[in-house]
Amino acid sequence: MAITPPSQRIWWKEPIAKIELIWIAIAFTWGLFMFFMMIYWHGAGEQNLSNEAYKTTAQQYARKAQAVIDEYTVRQENGFPVVRPPEGSDVYLIARLWQWWPILELEKDKSYRLHLSSMDWQHGFSLQPVNINVQVHPGYDMVVTVRPDQAGEYGIVCNEFCGIGHHNMVGKIYVVE
Repeated sequence: MAITPPSQRIWWKEPIAKIELIWIAIAFTWGLFMFFMMIYWHGAGEQNLSNEAYKTTAQQYARKAQAVIDEYTVRQENGFPVVRPPEGSDVYLIARLWQWWPILELEKDKSYRLHLSSMDWQHGFSLQPVNINVQVHPGYDMVVTVRPDQAGEYGIVCNEFCGIGHHNMVGKIYVVE
């Protein structure tokens, strides 16, 4: 039994009790099942985003974002441009102390390539009320393909502590019909 110490000092030469072998087999089988379920659920469950990451610089990323903002801005809201790009386009969102810039306006049931990058520190992109979570690093362009399926206003929250103004780092994405 496992509760009592082995009679010999070389414990690995002791025979294993049948009940221990059964529990080892159950744990191993369950581990394999869970491993393959993670792979299956990634595709079938549609909960985990497949994303891409590319090296970039803050200047390169800011230029790309500004070009999209210049081309697709439809209005201003509290000093922020509201950008409404066409379906299938690349849209850029900039994270910097302590804001998400610009505000995006996307169409329901249309697909977009959402680019995320930080100009300064590591930030966390959390889209509420849906469960989309991405770490946003400076020097990297994180690309996530999104297809909003419900109209409404979505909040963006930084969920990675980024300094004294972290609690104010919120943004918006509008989804329109």
